[in-house]
Amino acid sequence: MDFARDHKMLIGGKLEGGSALFDVLNPATEQVIASVPDATRDDLDHAIAAARAAFPGWAATPIAERKAALTAMGQAIMANADAFKRLLTAEQGKPHAEAEGEVMGAGYWLMGAASLDLPVTVNEDSDERYSETRHVPLGVVGAIAPWNFPLLLAMFKVGPALLAGNTMVLKPSPFTPLTTLKFGELVKDILPPGVLNIVTGGDALGPWMTSHPGFDKISFTGSTATGRRVMESAAPTLKRVTLELGGNDAAIVMPDVDVEKVAEELFWAAFRNNGQICIATKRMYVHKDIYEPLKDALVAYAKTVKVGDGSEQGTQIGPINNEAQYRRVLDLIADAKDKGYTFLVGGDAADVPGYYIPVTILDNPPEDSRIVQEEQFGPVLPLIKFDDYDDVIARANTTDYGLGGSVWGQDEDKAFEIAQRIASGTVWVNETQHLSPTAAFGGMKQSGVGVEGGLEGLLEYTNAQTIVRRRKVAAA
Repeated sequence: MDFARDHKMLIGGKLEGGSALFDVLNPATEQVIASVPDATRDDLDHAIAAARAAFPGWAATPIAERKAALTAMGQAIMANADAFKRLLTAEQGKPHAEAEGEVMGAGYWLMGAASLDLPVTVNEDSDERYSETRHVPLGVVGAIAPWNFPLLLAMFKVGPALLAGNTMVLKPSPFTPLTTLKFGELVKDILPPGVLNIVTGGDALGPWMTSHPGFDKISFTGSTATGRRVMESAAPTLKRVTLELGGNDAAIVMPDVDVEKVAEELFWAAFRNNGQICIATKRMYVHKDIYEPLKDALVAYAKTVKVGDGSEQGTQIGPINNEAQYRRVLDLIADAKDKGYTFLVGGDAADVPGYYIPVTILDNPPEDSRIVQEEQFGPVLPLIKFDDYDDVIARANTTDYGLGGSVWGQDEDKAFEIAQRIASGTVWVNETQHLSPTAAFGGMKQSGVGVEGGLEGLLEYTNAQTIVRRRKVAAA
């Protein structure tokens, strides 16, 4: 596959340029690395029309053939993993090792989705009647993917939507459109024309999609603030929505952990992908009996981690993906400085090109501080001391978010008991960020609506239809 060609949209099975272009930057250098089509309303209409025309045939395609197509797409991604990872690092910033993990995860997710089946429930099978409930596709899905895991999180939507028999128009983030467009080039001959369409554009394209009457469902991953606007925009046409939104995930570290063994894992729970993960640990509650040694271990490890250009060998943490998010993280750091909070490490942006912020850890800021209450989505972590489980559970749950959380301790039964009291869609014990295409993932409260993954996520792309047949013998 030639990744050096022009970047084009996929509409109706054909690669299409645009009448206008916008630039894509490398966040490590702030230099333009590509220009991609800036879709017009006509481009969007064309993509939706192509998806609508392809829907009847795709919905009627046997599910075994749809599974085979997903598997072929997943294998194609994996076969081109090296080229994909380099392009992903250039547009997103993450180190090559993490980029390769995302690319392979995207392929795995499609293949995992292909292992699922749509259930048929027999409600009644009597002399009088036969009744069954099956699950039928919705129609055309508008999918809006974010910039932190642009390829993987797009596949969270592509896999189940297409498996269920829907067609799709997919929009990547304008900050990270390149890998998604190349995915379109790669799979355009695997799928019938119009089944999957990919359009790129700036800030106007998303609202055009969410309000467009041609979509039957919008699947969106992004911030809670934008999610509210998506739901509002979809309301007039009663579109179905799946919203995977922000999180302010709490980690609770029990006093019986082995500090030396767990410190590195806890560090990456917060700082993997530069903290730009909705389910990253955003606040870490540490029991008072181990607070000082764990604090010291985390700071010591942080000082060994290399922050830099993701394309350079040895880099472990890359830049923030875009200037807007970079400024937001700096604002949170500035607020913490203004309030006089204690910084254990980091806190000052590097005066070099690129959106670099060093690993930053704060020492026990107040519970009502912005850095504790807001989702930072960057390499900044508050450590917070606790000494009572009921109190720390209440603090962990006192938030508008409810996406993920984790509990760490050698007493697994006690940790599991605590985990069950965390008001979040997913809670891990002694690990974090493990997701599976065969398990449901979604948020409580303002962290989202609906789920992705697993049978539950597949059914989000269907309508339940009950068919009732009166028996001839009963009619007689």
